[in-house]
Amino acid sequence: MSPANEVRKSKAERTAEAREKARLIREAQLKKDKRNKLLIGWGIVVAVVAILAVVALVVTTTMRQNAPIAEQGPTPANGNINGGVTLLANTEVAKTEPATVNAADLPEAPKTPPAEVVAPGAEAEAGKPVKVVLYIDFICPACQSFEAQNNEQLTALRNEGKISVEYRPLGFLDTKSTTNYSSRAANAAACVVNESPEKYAEFVDSLFAKQPKEGGAGLSDNELKGMATDIGAKNIDTCVDNKTYRPFVAYTTKQAASIGVTGTPTVFVDGKQWGKGDSAQTPFPDFLQTAIAAKG
Repeated sequence: MSPANEVRKSKAERTAEAREKARLIREAQLKKDKRNKLLIGWGIVVAVVAILAVVALVVTTTMRQNAPIAEQGPTPANGNINGGVTLLANTEVAKTEPATVNAADLPEAPKTPPAEVVAPGAEAEAGKPVKVVLYIDFICPACQSFEAQNNEQLTALRNEGKISVEYRPLGFLDTKSTTNYSSRAANAAACVVNESPEKYAEFVDSLFAKQPKEGGAGLSDNELKGMATDIGAKNIDTCVDNKTYRPFVAYTTKQAASIGVTGTPTVFVDGKQWGKGDSAQTPFPDFLQTAIAAKG
């Protein structure tokens, strides 16, 4: 039928058709709006679940990192009962007997700092290299500065057999991070010396090289584990997760306070504290060389 012969729809029919099209359009729009609302709703649910998961992880991690630490625990292999690890020539570390330490056995810090601090196990020994004992904290900027200035000399003299270098990492500055970073880093270092003593010096260097700023969270446990892996140490994941040597770190920290150590770095050379008394104005390299010369 040609357009000319096509039956023309009535006004009522055209109105009905227009209304029907409008109805279909409205229904389609309503379905689209409903679908969009559902998608938005599910998106919000997913986002909330994700946020809750992150919050739960943060809370769980924080609780785990800030959980009370037992007062009694083991020393790591190659760690001594004074909280130290002694580096000898090259990658060699002084061997020690397994032991258990208990912070409850230690006295509290003196109310008045002693005129002279006597560090246990730091005294000179006849016929042996000069002992350098360093109380350090891995988030301490002054400790990092001391390492930057003196580590090359210490390493050279150690490799020549003239000195030994003993690190005693503390948790003095746990309050300078939100995650007890000082103690966590010291625990990781103890884990490394227990598993891979030949990597201890390199791990200490890495901790200072990547030292976080005070006031933040510090490096995460996963980052500490990764650093150990990066230098070729054996896996320390379980040791870090279980805080195996946190009691050891707590013991060392309390012991240091009990003898009058009030800050880091605190350095002893054959039992004599550098930077105090007669040595107050003496550069550390000179102080050390004097002790070496005295031994002949």
